[in-house]
Amino acid sequence: MSTPATGPYGALETRGGANLADILERVLDKGVVIAGDIRINLLDIELLTIKIRLLVASVERAREMGIDWWEHDPALSSGAGSRGLADENERLRQRVAALEERERTP
Repeated sequence: MSTPATGPYGALETRGGANLADILERVLDKGVVIAGDIRINLLDIELLTIKIRLLVASVERAREMGIDWWEHDPALSSGAGSRGLADENERLRQRVAALEERERTP
C-alpha cells in the first residue's frame, strides 16, 4: 500500500500540475491528430497498407475545422438521409407513372 506524498509543510503535493479532466478539456478544445501507416511486405511485395488517421476534438472544434460528416451520414443521424431518400422516392414515382402511362397508350 502506498502513502500519498507530502511536502515540507505536511500538505499533499500534486505532481504533474494537471488532472485528467484538465488534459481532456485541452485536447478537446485544441484537437489532436494522430496519423500513421502500417505496411506489410513480403519479399519487397507490398501485401497490405493500412492508413490510420485519428482526430480527437470537440464537436464545436470539428465544425470550425469543416468536419461534420456525422450530420450527413444516415447511419449516424436520423435526419441525414431523409431529404435524399424523399427526392429519390419522388423521382421513382414519376418514372413508374410515366411507364404506366406509356403502357396504357397503344
